[in-house]
Amino acid sequence: MPRETGPRAARPRGAAPLPRAVAGLVLGLAAATLVVAPAHADHEQLPDGRRAVSYVVEPGDTASGLATRFHAWTAELVAHNHLGRDGSLRVGQRIVIPVVAKGSRGGGRGGGRTTTWQHPDRDREKVRRVIAGAARNHGVDPQLALAVAWQESGWQMGVVSDARAIGAMQVLPSTGRWMEHYAGRPLDLRTLGDNAAAGVHLLRVLASHTDRRTHKIGAYYQGLGAVRRHGLYDETRDYVGNVEAIKRRLEDGRPPA
Repeated sequence: MPRETGPRAARPRGAAPLPRAVAGLVLGLAAATLVVAPAHADHEQLPDGRRAVSYVVEPGDTASGLATRFHAWTAELVAHNHLGRDGSLRVGQRIVIPVVAKGSRGGGRGGGRTTTWQHPDRDREKVRRVIAGAARNHGVDPQLALAVAWQESGWQMGVVSDARAIGAMQVLPSTGRWMEHYAGRPLDLRTLGDNAAAGVHLLRVLASHTDRRTHKIGAYYQGLGAVRRHGLYDETRDYVGNVEAIKRRLEDGRPPA
């Protein structure tokens, strides 16, 4: 099947979905056993508005699933327990979940000023800043660009897909060459600035070719031609839902997962 114009090739309806679930939208299935966190659980001070809860990891638990279940932020859970970039957990491991107090929940869309959330990992925070800046410079909603990038790569530049999509915005080399026309210069997708520029330019081009917000997001994943001919595939609808959920979290000043 010829490759569509977009970050990756379109897939026929009914094909097995790719493992693209956004971290934080997958719930852990194991039941929780909670106790008040002992004072020695972690010597680092929790952020304001957090309550420490001690938890023993059970089979099937993930950092994002626990964060969702206990109303915590994944990035804080990972950082506080020194879980590393991938947030890996071991069965039987005792961790401390920094549960967000009720009075600290809610966010910016309901009123008041929203504080921009910053990723505790320095490399991912750099990706966040560069993508947001590129989006503002080219008239694209920064939160949308950031949501797409998180869904695509988790704000990581070292990711290369099986389809050869590159970097934080997961842009195919052919799409990168297409975006050079709009950038007015060569783009090296292996560098963060050019990768962000290519992805942001693509979002802007897609917006100019469709009036439907869901189709604009879906075309980034499925390809514009395939969306026009077939509408959104089932897995593309899941992709769009994930991106929109991430975007809402970012708009509320919360972490993407």
